[in-house]
This record gives sequence, C-alpha cells and structure tokens, in this order.
Amino acid sequence: MKAVITVIGRDTVGVVAKVSAVCAELNINIEDVTQSILQEMFCMIMLVDLSRTNAAPDAVRTRFEQLGQEMKMQVTLTRQEVFDAMHKI
Repeated sequence: MKAVITVIGRDTVGVVAKVSAVCAELNINIEDVTQSILQEMFCMIMLVDLSRTNAAPDAVRTRFEQLGQEMKMQVTLTRQEVFDAMHKI
C-alpha cells in the first residue's frame, strides 16, 4: 500500500530528518521525495510504502499528526486508495 506524506510550514533545520525518523520508527519505506522552499515556506512530498509498517493505519496517521504539532508544521498522510478513488469519479 502506497501513501503520500506532505509537510508544509516555516522552514527550519531537521525537517527531513525528523520525518524520515518517524518513517523508520514505523517501518515505512520512503520511495521518492521532492522538496522546495517557497518564500520561507518548506514544502515536501514523500511517496512511501506502508506494506511493512508495524502499526495500525490510525496509529500511523496519529503519529504523523503528532509530529506536525511538535514541528509546528502541517504533516498529512494520504493513502493511495484515496487518490485512486478521486480519479474514478
């Protein structure tokens, strides 16, 4: 199962490291990453593989929400099936 993690907020040191650490903690494989700074705003999109995660889907989503609060950024996880459903309409 694939998912997309998005991170948006004021640029600060260590964002990529912190998000990557949570992925490692949950045994989530990062397959692709793109990031940029847009007028002092950090924007990152990660394509990840959830197939080997060691946590329930709700726990994964909650952990990334907690990370967002810790970093004072918006961190969201959207599973691929949501994108697939949007394109079937």
